[in-house]
Amino acid sequence: MTGGLDRLSRIVADRKRRVAEMAARVPGYVLRARIVDVKPAGRLERALRRGSAAGPLKLLCEIKRASPSRGPLGPVNDPAAIARAYEAGGAAAISLVTEPDHFQGDLEWFAAVRPAVRIPLLLKDFILDSYQLLDAADRGADGVLLIAAMLSETQLQRLVTEARLIGLDCLVEVHDEGELRTSLRAGATLLGINNRNLHTFEIDVETSLRLIPLVPPLVTAVAESGIQSTDQIAHLRATRCDAVLIGEALMTSADLPATLSSFAAAARG
Repeated sequence: MTGGLDRLSRIVADRKRRVAEMAARVPGYVLRARIVDVKPAGRLERALRRGSAAGPLKLLCEIKRASPSRGPLGPVNDPAAIARAYEAGGAAAISLVTEPDHFQGDLEWFAAVRPAVRIPLLLKDFILDSYQLLDAADRGADGVLLIAAMLSETQLQRLVTEARLIGLDCLVEVHDEGELRTSLRAGATLLGINNRNLHTFEIDVETSLRLIPLVPPLVTAVAESGIQSTDQIAHLRATRCDAVLIGEALMTSADLPATLSSFAAAARG
């Protein structure tokens, strides 16, 4: 437990340092001045909303170079090509893991991916500051990840509100009942149920099955982490889950289009 907490603390400390460096190079007021054509929020959430129990699960496919638990997953030499393969294979939206120090991500991927696809893009990072929201909007993101375990209810509420004002949806990530309740009170309408405990980095796919029934009907529910098989997707399709986030299973696949096709078929039922 202690090691996991130390790891999370290191990630947070590194993000704070990096964001301070970014803000020194390009101040927030410069980013805000660039954001002139603000589209209404809701694009990511609508894309991930299932619509009915008979409808297919939506697929949120992830571009991810590495993770602290598994290490390197595979090269991301051409993120635009991966994104186009995701879109062609039936992805409803794409997640880009951009954290550089622990996930080997790169914010510059957005410059390549945004013009390459038409589906919504999620900037998946450790968002701690309003500056990161401005940066995400400036890069063309449709949504950002907020992690309930890292933020107070007041911080969550402020970031959710600020994000909507500049056209961003927030995928608010929770891991237990307390975080779920806090996120709903903070105004979350798009919830990610993370099967990975960020304090231990252990995965329990039963977490989604336990928490999804607690998500209110008008809130979109996304199952995250540890989704590796079509059987898991079929199991989630039988619940009120709206979407599944799939990253490592795709990034480590020897045949990405074939793997995605099998997941898409399971999502359709």
